[in-house]
Amino acid sequence: MQNANLIYCGDCLEGLKKMPGDCIDLIYIDPPFNSNREHRAKGSREAKHSFVDKFENINAYLDYMRPRLIEMHRVLKPTGSFFYHCDWHASHYIKVLLDTPDLFGYDNFQNEIVWCYKSGGASPGKRFSRKHDSILFYSKTPAYRFNRLREKSYNRDHKAYKFKGVEEFRDEEGWYTLVGMKDYWEISMVGRTSRERLDYPAQKPQSLLERIISAGSNKGDMVMDAFCGCGTTLAAAQKLDRKWIGMDISPAACELSAVRLQDTFGIKAGQEFSVKGLTRRGWGKSNVV
Repeated sequence: MQNANLIYCGDCLEGLKKMPGDCIDLIYIDPPFNSNREHRAKGSREAKHSFVDKFENINAYLDYMRPRLIEMHRVLKPTGSFFYHCDWHASHYIKVLLDTPDLFGYDNFQNEIVWCYKSGGASPGKRFSRKHDSILFYSKTPAYRFNRLREKSYNRDHKAYKFKGVEEFRDEEGWYTLVGMKDYWEISMVGRTSRERLDYPAQKPQSLLERIISAGSNKGDMVMDAFCGCGTTLAAAQKLDRKWIGMDISPAACELSAVRLQDTFGIKAGQEFSVKGLTRRGWGKSNVV
């Protein structure tokens, strides 16, 4: 299970238990949010591109996540980083859970990254529209790997400051400097007309994952997504020359991830990457490890 470039179809708890400790450089997960919804791709005639995110209550949700998080913490290297994608339904409960000493601990919390986006629909008139997710960033130890990313910061009125010792740049919008990236990110969602849209519910933009992977790992490092869905993390890792492991309990999601990797990068299941536990139509024994 520690082999590079592997899709594991099954409960991530079982897959994680088969892995040795301290073998993963970066873990990102986009697990259930405790949204009490059945997510279905819009316009999809088949139930395969759907998943149920319903728990009896918040305690049941935390009971589900806790053993899986313990295993993720175990397989993460001492220099590794962990990113938990969530939203208002449970983010505050999840942070308390991750802060416990038998998981990552309060002192190893690094950032709450706020991903801001535009999307259709509006909240009722008695509250502000909910248009962001949270990504909780933890390290396993203080000696974690982090590559500082920079972003543009436009000067006031987009004019040159001409301060001594300050390097300035100019583009079509005006003059700017490069500063350390902040913890709120404005990245477009995967909309209906997006070229990367795969008709999979709650699909995240690949640019979001590329940013996380670039910051928290180096080329050749091992990246894991234990709730990989349609394979966005795997595609981002492949593009950035990282090794990867993806897990998902849904055969449809695992098949979609495999097809995505084959179509995008020209790599073949059973040769350049492996698929374990997936025996759906179209996936012969040669593609199953």
